[in-house]
Amino acid sequence: MILVALGSNLVSAQFRTSEELLAKAIKSLESQGVEAKRRSSWYRSAPVPPSDQPWFVNGVIEVATVLEAPDLLALLHEVEAEYGRIRAERNASRTLDLDLLAYHDQIYNVAGGLVLPHPRLHERAFVLLPLREIASEWRHPVTGRTAGAMLAELPPGQAVERIP
Repeated sequence: MILVALGSNLVSAQFRTSEELLAKAIKSLESQGVEAKRRSSWYRSAPVPPSDQPWFVNGVIEVATVLEAPDLLALLHEVEAEYGRIRAERNASRTLDLDLLAYHDQIYNVAGGLVLPHPRLHERAFVLLPLREIASEWRHPVTGRTAGAMLAELPPGQAVERIP
């Protein structure tokens, strides 16, 4: 199972909402041969760590692709740039954030590069809630825990709500 997290908390003149932008980003991935097999609902979430920036819209997709993990990550970064993502400051507001969460059961830890599964996915309710929605059976390849189990272990305080 290949899983990608999506997020946005800035819009542009081209897109009125983050939901529109994220839906279009999925279409951009599909035009590059990355099939979105399942998509979660959209969720609104407070920034992590807490800040005064706008809330995010987040979701998770399961994808199918012939690309290997490093090539898929490179494509995700290309699509982010296409939508105006500037990687200047960690945890800054962004038009588009595409994170490769997991690539089957593969484990990567390349210094300064690809780390799989995503090193902070188990800490983020805004990832775990949509992940549980579309892949409740998925297990973290290192810990063996499901998204639901990891979600239950989170400390309170992360504000996340499903968008109706």
